[in-house]
Amino acid sequence: MPLGKINQLPGTSKLMCGVTGLVGLRSADRIAEMTDRLIHRGPDGGATWTSDDSVLSLGHRRLSIIDPRVVSAQPMRSRCERYVIVFNGEIYNFRELRAKLSGHPFRTESDTEVLLETIAKLGVCETLSLLNGMFAFAVYDTHRKQLHLAIDRLGEKPLYYGEVQGTAEPVFAFASELKALTCIQGFSNPIDDEALTSYLRYNYVAAPRSIYQGIRKLEPGQHLIFHLGEGHAELAESHLYWDAQQVIEQSLANPLVGSEQQLLDGLEDQIRQSVASRMVADVPLGAFLSGGYDSTLVVAMMAASVNQPVRTFSIGQQDPLYNEADHARAVAEYLGTDHTEWILSPEDALEVIPKLGEMFCEPFADASQIPTYLVANMTRQHVTVALSGDGGDELFGGYNRHFRAGSLWSRIRRAPVWSRKMLAHAIQSVSATQWDQLYKRFSFLRGRRGEFALPGVKLHKLAGVLHSNSPIDLYQRLASVNQQPLSLLRGGQEPKDRLSESNDLIDSMQFEELMMFLDMVSYLPGDILAKVDRATMATSLESRVPLLDHRLVEHAWRMPLSMKIRNGDGKWALKQIVHRHVPKEMMERPKMGFSIPLSRWLRGPLRDWSANLLDRDRLSADRHFDVDAVHRLWNAHLSGKQENEHQLWAVLMFQSWKESHI
Repeated sequence: MPLGKINQLPGTSKLMCGVTGLVGLRSADRIAEMTDRLIHRGPDGGATWTSDDSVLSLGHRRLSIIDPRVVSAQPMRSRCERYVIVFNGEIYNFRELRAKLSGHPFRTESDTEVLLETIAKLGVCETLSLLNGMFAFAVYDTHRKQLHLAIDRLGEKPLYYGEVQGTAEPVFAFASELKALTCIQGFSNPIDDEALTSYLRYNYVAAPRSIYQGIRKLEPGQHLIFHLGEGHAELAESHLYWDAQQVIEQSLANPLVGSEQQLLDGLEDQIRQSVASRMVADVPLGAFLSGGYDSTLVVAMMAASVNQPVRTFSIGQQDPLYNEADHARAVAEYLGTDHTEWILSPEDALEVIPKLGEMFCEPFADASQIPTYLVANMTRQHVTVALSGDGGDELFGGYNRHFRAGSLWSRIRRAPVWSRKMLAHAIQSVSATQWDQLYKRFSFLRGRRGEFALPGVKLHKLAGVLHSNSPIDLYQRLASVNQQPLSLLRGGQEPKDRLSESNDLIDSMQFEELMMFLDMVSYLPGDILAKVDRATMATSLESRVPLLDHRLVEHAWRMPLSMKIRNGDGKWALKQIVHRHVPKEMMERPKMGFSIPLSRWLRGPLRDWSANLLDRDRLSADRHFDVDAVHRLWNAHLSGKQENEHQLWAVLMFQSWKESHI
């Protein structure tokens, strides 16, 4: 059966991939423009394919990592000519899968062809269960006229899809980023008010919503099947081929047994295998190194597996409160890496901020997006692939809410409501900056054990959670940047999400496990992985996350909680493994956030830029925000009476995004 024609798109001088698809009349006329909007994700080449009936078009932009020959380019057709695929990501076990297809005549050395031919032999569902990787792909079955969309288990790679409103005829489209959908002529999907409310609370738009009505994004581990007709796609099936809740419940019911030493050895072996599988590339490769436990662990495993220095990269800041460069440098010297660092000036960071609205395809307001982009941009000048230590906190209890929230909840639930309100008011009556100063002044009263970074911010966070009425409510408040997002809006309502529907988990997990689970299914994919994907893709750098190998995730959840949280501290097992490779005294320091002095900058060098975006006429134009409420927040921050930088940053990033995309 003929499968249509593949058209090569012109190259670019801008020298990892981005996928697009369109179902509708004249799809071939639109797919090239959609695909070119993702050129930053794939600067090494691009192509499109259109079915003979012109109902479906697929597009792909490529960053060549494995087998960079033209023959490995996409869209790719299976040898049997039944399937066509566009694929973004990496399949780390593609060599093992290829070996299982012994005797099959492969044309390339790429993981894409192995994925496609495995699908041709086993089907999409069985193939998904075999994959170890980060990916988002679309596969078209020409016999059944079925379109399959799927992403990886933890949500490392994004995929948006939905009906485009405002076109002359019905159009169903999908893409790695929203900007490939919004360029479709006539696109007029309105802002989703519930998604905006969720964004103001958490700093990101949580799946399955996107910022636009009618456009959704796949959830981690999700597989969708659509039947294609003339000009439309009908959803036939939606399921999770890897359900985090079920996997965790099964892991907890089947715990690992052995001595402490045996459990540590088994964990180190799993981490070593995961790191090794992510070091396969036909292009230069390195790692981000902050000097913290997670990135140090990844780099130590890399260093132990090769006979040459690992390339490592870090950035520091002139402000010592936010500077990790000295720690990273010390670790790099000890492990013998080929280390590159960059000490940022405020001007370096400020130069990036006006670009953020364009960089992120939907509103995103975690301010660590700025240093993440800057370290990615520096790294891309030297390598094409970088490993990161993301995921260690979520898996092994690295956040305060994992190992401190349990005792906090036991106290909160016993205290009268009136006493909690009084305490919260007392804490909030002193600004975060003033708390920082008091903390520093009375440092002699605490030992090293009581040392932690940004005490003022953490105290204000505590004040915000004192009204909690359940463990789920406590987590939601701890994870919220704005406890009352509706107060900044003219209308709308809080959407139901994974957090609000998780009360059935309270009895099946220990408190600390519940906090870690909620982070793994919400904050990790919605914030951390989205930030890393968009920031690295903006520089055409591929980031790989070894600690999120699904086999390692399942192994970690089978480990006793005492191997993760011990003596009021988190990541105990990871720290013991790191101490096997790097001296303990080199690693012990307060946990630092990867961020910027945002509060001070909003009052200083960013004041004019912020005031311009918060102009009353601009805020009134789209009728989303309560202008008076936003300006009260702004004026209180400028006066120093309150530290509202995070709530304001969410509004500013929405305004910046809107001006870039609407």
